Amino acid sequence: MTETGPLTLRTLMAQSGVAFGTSGARGLASALTDRVAHGCVQGFLQYLREIGEFAPGTEVALAGDLRPSTPRILRACAQAVRDAGGRALFCGHVPTPALAHYAFGRAIPSLMVTGSHIPDDRNGIKFHRPGGEILKPDEEGMARQALAPDPARFDPDGGLAEAAPLPEPMDIEDGYLRRYLDFFGKDALSGLRLGLYQHSAVGRDLIARILRALGAEVLPLGRSDRFIPVDTEALRPEDIALARDWAAGQRLDAIVSTDGDSDRPLLADHRGEWLRGDLLGLLCARELGAECVVTPVSSNTALELSGAFARTIRTRIGSPYVIAAMSEAACETLGPVCGYEANGGFLLGSEIVRDGRRLAALPTRDAVLPVVAVLAAARARPLAELCAGLPRRVTFSDRLQDFPTRDSQAILAWLTAGSEAESRARIEAQFGPLAGGLWRIDQTDGLRMTFADGAIIHLRPSGNAPELRLYTEAGTDEAARTLNAAALAQVRGMAALLA
Repeated sequence: MTETGPLTLRTLMAQSGVAFGTSGARGLASALTDRVAHGCVQGFLQYLREIGEFAPGTEVALAGDLRPSTPRILRACAQAVRDAGGRALFCGHVPTPALAHYAFGRAIPSLMVTGSHIPDDRNGIKFHRPGGEILKPDEEGMARQALAPDPARFDPDGGLAEAAPLPEPMDIEDGYLRRYLDFFGKDALSGLRLGLYQHSAVGRDLIARILRALGAEVLPLGRSDRFIPVDTEALRPEDIALARDWAAGQRLDAIVSTDGDSDRPLLADHRGEWLRGDLLGLLCARELGAECVVTPVSSNTALELSGAFARTIRTRIGSPYVIAAMSEAACETLGPVCGYEANGGFLLGSEIVRDGRRLAALPTRDAVLPVVAVLAAARARPLAELCAGLPRRVTFSDRLQDFPTRDSQAILAWLTAGSEAESRARIEAQFGPLAGGLWRIDQTDGLRMTFADGAIIHLRPSGNAPELRLYTEAGTDEAARTLNAAALAQVRGMAALLA
């Protein structure tokens, strides 16, 4: 691409193939060169300066996950902070919510180098303003920033010519641990024997500390020196088999895990059966006594069927949309407001007060809160029983990997083309034989189809990777899985037809 005007962050990202995903930039690690990472941070800080949230001398907190490319990208980010006149505070390799908890408490900007759950040939940078994640309007503010990279700073391949070492890491873990210990108490998990599937999650050691501080016996499992892309929303068959094997071979009350940057939880019962993230979020919201719950359109409809909450709000998929809706609801609702996603990430939009103890709001995805809140309840009633008490709605998700976004969009465009009657007829022809008569179409985010028998099929291009996500919901686990497989096969057929 030929530059015809000032280099903007939008242009730099377009040239590199790095793009905005959820709460930041994502792309191939090879595309996220030092020059591109430096430009992303420069655009972020220039935008914050515009809105009065950054000035020379401002501290900026940085942390990262355990991907091989993360240390290099962190060095480029730290250099960009220094070049902008800020002070880079390196907080080590810690969970994203631990970084956010520290930075929000100090009212300073922060950024996390992580690709979350996606394979380690990719990486990204999550950006936080002093009071919360960047939202979609912030991305536009960042993208239009004019950049002026120093040519002498980078080599021809976009690497830093002189990569200064990162500052000595600060210890921010204790504050995150105290958040849960002070609210739940040291006996909250007493008597529970928990397996902790550590794999390559950045929070694997800190989460063990937290669970033990709350009284649990913790058995570390499956620690890995190489990065494993555990996706809490689309578990690998290996992860499903591992949990069942561990449960069969050990006396465990539950198994705990997270994704790569430890902001999304995984929780399995004593049989090694992983809970869906949206059911875990529902249980957590109920245990916290939430009045208003915000969740994306893809989450399980047991939320409304439970009748446990005065108000529920559905949004597009992605934490920025959940956060925006939580913020608005907090101004209108007297009781506690929270949010969760189908991937398990739980967001606390307002303070929780219980028995004189206070749990401050943390409006970003958190893996620890839903795990601890639900396990504390499971001391009196086993986890499987807690789940059995919910309305019987089962969700299942899968994906077409290495599926270009343009192909996903072409399928959705074809299905919804023409008049409403034409679109309904086309959707009926493709999916009606799998689930019965079409009842309702929802295009809040992707294409969500509800059928007369209550079954749901939801197609959505991923915002973080070249994948087409497919969610299904039905009355039983077998029905949801069978419907998902059939719908995926139908989508593959459509892709071949449109190729």
